[in-house]
Amino acid sequence: MTVEDTHMAAERRTALRALLMQPLLTDERSADDLLLVRRHREHLTRLCTEGLGYRLVVEPKAARLYKAGLGRDATRPLRKPINRGQGRRFEPRAYALLCLTLAALTRCPGQLLLDELVAQVRSAVADAGLDVDLDKTVDRRAMAAALVVLIELGVLAERDGDLARWVEDSEAQSLLDVRRDRLTLLAAAGLSGATSPAELLDAAALPSAAGGARVAVRRALLESPLLSLTDLTEDQAEWWSRNRNRETEWFREHVGLELELRAEGALAIDPDETLTDVVFPGPGSQRHAALLVLVQLVGLVREDARSAELADRVWRVVSEGAFEQAVLFVVAEHSRGLRKAYADAEVLGEDVLDLLTEFGLLRRTDEGLAVHASAARYAPQTSYAEGLF
Repeated sequence: MTVEDTHMAAERRTALRALLMQPLLTDERSADDLLLVRRHREHLTRLCTEGLGYRLVVEPKAARLYKAGLGRDATRPLRKPINRGQGRRFEPRAYALLCLTLAALTRCPGQLLLDELVAQVRSAVADAGLDVDLDKTVDRRAMAAALVVLIELGVLAERDGDLARWVEDSEAQSLLDVRRDRLTLLAAAGLSGATSPAELLDAAALPSAAGGARVAVRRALLESPLLSLTDLTEDQAEWWSRNRNRETEWFREHVGLELELRAEGALAIDPDETLTDVVFPGPGSQRHAALLVLVQLVGLVREDARSAELADRVWRVVSEGAFEQAVLFVVAEHSRGLRKAYADAEVLGEDVLDLLTEFGLLRRTDEGLAVHASAARYAPQTSYAEGLF
């Protein structure tokens, strides 16, 4: 491979990674990444279509990667933007107001006042028969979160005013620009074929007809990088067993990810530590506490798991009581190094459970909590060579 070929391959990886991180790239937010996507448009379109079953649309000032959903998976919610941290998850009413706002914007002019948009959304709420009252602060806060998301995506731009003040004062005003070109790119799929929310989620997660097992497994590794054989269909598991070594090269070449192949599946690892929306392990008391609790849980299941059948090795169940004991141990031994709120074991336990569930390392079951086998990589054992001491 020539130097020029190496440089081109690196650019293509950078462009694809940018699209995976931000499926809607715009010239205002990501001019350099958009330039690379436009430069390698044909290659990326073919790669996304044939390799992942995704549709890529590239326009002069924006690029949109239409990724499939994860199905009935709630581990990657929208979050309300805040200055620091992740922000609270969108609740159902915030999602509903986001969808209704999008519907209202299709009928609005290119520039409008906030109260005009609110009037359109009120009408949409009434038509949908929802229990939402934009005269209440809690519902205005949910709508404001939806508007901020649309501003971050470049669909809306606040030309003048103070959207944040509107949450507390319904008389506050703001002048908004509507980017219709971005609005038309935003919606990933129509709703006409779905008769229920669950059916829509299932349809959005289906692999393309051309991709089959290959597309399904690649999507699983890219969108939620912990792959478990027990979560694959029979066809997908059979395809993976035949192609996993080849897939290691595919992910390295096209995405810059290293696959850690495991008996129970695989883990996709980014050497650059940038291709992710959330990091674990990482900075902050919540992640530190989660890692400490995880070490305790792995210690409980490690020995029994070694002699178990594959299906049992992937997930090992611990009782709710064992989890609570692990949390109490962390509070007793490490609370001085964590945030003050974590002196309360209940608060720490809830945050740790949320985080480890989001990362796929814990799962609720009828028997208790199940720990994924890959959790062991975060709980190393120390051994000493004979004669050192």
